[in-house]
Amino acid sequence: MEHESREQPAAPAEQAGTSTVAHAESDGLLDRLALIESQPLDRRAQGFEQLHDELLQELQRSDNESA
Repeated sequence: MEHESREQPAAPAEQAGTSTVAHAESDGLLDRLALIESQPLDRRAQGFEQLHDELLQELQRSDNESA
């Protein structure tokens, strides 16, 4: 009987390399994600939506500064 590998694929941050992980740790992103993940599902969705909005605003701000 053959055994299939049940290893999970690496998370996107792990695939991107350690510099991305180090940056995420230094700005508190990983802690914030862990906090969101620990919430009940309805609050988790709100937390991810809020984080998305904040990251989008930061990207837009940085785009405007470099232009």
